[in-house]
Amino acid sequence: MGENTKIEWCHHTFNPWIGCQKVSPGCDHCYAETLMDTRYGRVEWGPHGKRVRTSEENWKKPLRWAKAARAGDDRPRVFCASLADVFDNKAPAAARDDLFALIKYTPELDWLLLTKRPENMRKMLPADWGNGWPNVWLGTTCEDQEHYYLRYKHLSATPAVLRFISYEPALDWLRIDWVPSPRVFKPDWLICGGESGHGARTMDPAWARMVRDHCARFDIAFFMKQMTGKAPIPDDLLVRQFPKPRLAIAA
Repeated sequence: MGENTKIEWCHHTFNPWIGCQKVSPGCDHCYAETLMDTRYGRVEWGPHGKRVRTSEENWKKPLRWAKAARAGDDRPRVFCASLADVFDNKAPAAARDDLFALIKYTPELDWLLLTKRPENMRKMLPADWGNGWPNVWLGTTCEDQEHYYLRYKHLSATPAVLRFISYEPALDWLRIDWVPSPRVFKPDWLICGGESGHGARTMDPAWARMVRDHCARFDIAFFMKQMTGKAPIPDDLLVRQFPKPRLAIAA
């Protein structure tokens, strides 16, 4: 549950526990449910399913990644909870506290915490969070404009050294130039991707081009992950930028 990964925007994935439930249309074809529930029967997905903590051996893997990073020049990016949600209120007892202790103990790693529950962030972050820990990037998934409206306001109001949007699966157009108030900050990074797997819903390439152009206009790093069904990415969309963390601005 913690490994080198084929996800193009990170080096490793780490899952402190497994299990979740669907909260919006972007979850309809959840790969984690298909893998961990339907295929392997590891957990029951959904509101009545139990979130299962991963093994102690799995929890040791970030320590090894951090040790290896000390000998190199790169800062590994760790996507945390690809098979769960860090800010799920059904997380196993003490597991979230243990996760933040692990994150604090591995400053050599940049931890990417991506959630569909940004409204839970502020109450679930550590007491010493302050303006954000220097090795934690906070992100939320916004599959369309409606969910950008609903979710980004919560992420924007949460102090962090870096905030990012996962526009994947892209299910409809998204304008990131919409700002409801001066206190809603622009994201630092946007990852764009079409759905893959059985029954993948189509992403119009025009949506990706529009959000790419908005990112360029507002100096937001843009990362084109994949087209629908992992079709070849058109040359003009093959943009893979990474952001630079900054000092957080308290909301």
